[in-house]
Amino acid sequence: MALPSAQHPNSASRAAPVRLDLSTPATELTAALVDLESVSGNEAAITDAVETALRRYPSLSVQRLGNVVVARTELGRSERVVLAGHLDTVPIAGNLPSTVVDGRLFGCGASDMKSGVALQLRAAHLVGSGALEPAVDLTWFFYDCEEIEAERNGLRRVAAEHPELLRADLAILLEATNGVVEGGCQGTMRAVVSLTGRRAHSARSWLGVNAIHLAAPVLRRLADYAPAVVDVEGLTYREGLNAVAISGGVAGNVIPDGCQITVNYRFAPDKSEAEAERQLRTVFDGFAVEIVDSAPAARPGLDQPLVRRAVAAFGGQVEAKLGWTDVARFSGLGIPALNFSPGDPNLAHRADESVDLALVERSERALLEFLTAQPA
Repeated sequence: MALPSAQHPNSASRAAPVRLDLSTPATELTAALVDLESVSGNEAAITDAVETALRRYPSLSVQRLGNVVVARTELGRSERVVLAGHLDTVPIAGNLPSTVVDGRLFGCGASDMKSGVALQLRAAHLVGSGALEPAVDLTWFFYDCEEIEAERNGLRRVAAEHPELLRADLAILLEATNGVVEGGCQGTMRAVVSLTGRRAHSARSWLGVNAIHLAAPVLRRLADYAPAVVDVEGLTYREGLNAVAISGGVAGNVIPDGCQITVNYRFAPDKSEAEAERQLRTVFDGFAVEIVDSAPAARPGLDQPLVRRAVAAFGGQVEAKLGWTDVARFSGLGIPALNFSPGDPNLAHRADESVDLALVERSERALLEFLTAQPA
């Protein structure tokens, strides 16, 4: 398939990219990626490095779309698998450069998700160099701005502008899962519940209506809410509905006439976004509710033969993904998608973020086993 023309901003004005040697072990490659600072919005250098490394393999078709790199094989296989991972991290917290202590690599992005990106790049090297003969065609996505607002997400942009590039029989997101398969993902929805009072001088409070006080029944509904535990394709998803922010107040001597409570609803993949919104509006019936952000859930797709092959190669253990990931973008296109990576999701975004180097090695072997596994 012909790829769209490149959209490579300011490439001539940037310094020569750092060289990534994809022939090095995945553990060393992880360290090299971690040491390339790439806080969201500042991914140009790491994207340059990834693009340059992949262009060394003539058998790979490589395209740059902003700060997204797409690479593809065209081997004529009957099935295509996507390997996707984001290049950005949360802000550093004194945790660069990387260090190794007791078999763990510490550094910003080690778990979320540069150890997963290292596995993507290792597979690209082995396939591109001819050292690995995959049983499937492959598409790699390396994208920017996953850790910040959804409208800046590089994979979202590609899905909107070039959805044909996402077409596949299975997508694997190399998001942190601690070496087990996590199926699908929760959906997420943020809403603002607004309370309206009447402003007055606090010395004559009976002349006003305190909007902050009106928030009490909303908070009570949240405290009394029993989140659902939902089984989807044999996986258990735990929902959650929580206040995540509250604001209100005018001055120290004014009865406030406005209060806003921001709530976050994490819903299981048995619900559409429309159904999740109805659930929110039912909980807060009688109050003004505005939906300010929403992303769909993704079903696991465990009944698909290619998915079963992947699960078997990855150790056979499958858990529900408790959180939202970009697998939902593929699921929305009817493509089954899994999360799999050596990173530990419980360490993501922490100052002591780290990854088990032995698990990086095992996860690489499992991924390569799957890519070479022939259909039964």
